[in-house]
Amino acid sequence: MELSVSTIRGRISAVTQQIESVSSRPIDLVVVTKTHSPEVVRDVAAAGAQIIGENYAQEVRDKAAVIDDIRSSGVEVQFIGQLQTNKVRLLAGLVDCIASVDRPSLIDEIAKRMPGVRIHLQVNATGEVNKGGCLPDALPQLIEHSSDRGVVVEGLMAVGPTSGDPHVTRQAFRRVGELALAHDLAVRNYGMSGDLQIAVEEGSTMVRIGSAILGSRN
Repeated sequence: MELSVSTIRGRISAVTQQIESVSSRPIDLVVVTKTHSPEVVRDVAAAGAQIIGENYAQEVRDKAAVIDDIRSSGVEVQFIGQLQTNKVRLLAGLVDCIASVDRPSLIDEIAKRMPGVRIHLQVNATGEVNKGGCLPDALPQLIEHSSDRGVVVEGLMAVGPTSGDPHVTRQAFRRVGELALAHDLAVRNYGMSGDLQIAVEEGSTMVRIGSAILGSRN
């Protein structure tokens, strides 16, 4: 059953209060709407969300009409999922930021098809072989490559460990925060429903919350 706008608004407020109980710093909230219907996306925007996050390029394309509407009203759309190079074309003109960039070939395609879009470079700070993101040592080269292609690197993004181990999560987020500071990048995009407090404690400036606001995904 889809949630009412007032319920979504209340849950956004609850997450915001949870963040504010940990830190007084301004932290952007990305409401993750992947697998939810276009109507839910519209309701999330009506509930006051400033940024929504989508994970699948085909789904962004299928939601193009509502995405156009909410972007025209000032809501930002961020792509946060793993992105294949041949799917970049599906996002052109529909997203404001791609927060999962991790290799030169993807940067090249973004520069070609989406000039002016902002990106976050995804860092694999846990070393898990099945997790997206570049290794920390590769970050300087990716930043330089982005600059050479005229792509604006706004910040870094990371996903916590698959195990959910709090100690490993904290170490990973701390490492990404240190890398962002070292490279003078303003956005530190890490933290989801299950590791929100640790992320905020470790310097996140942007968190991605889905289930705590919209419930289980379809």
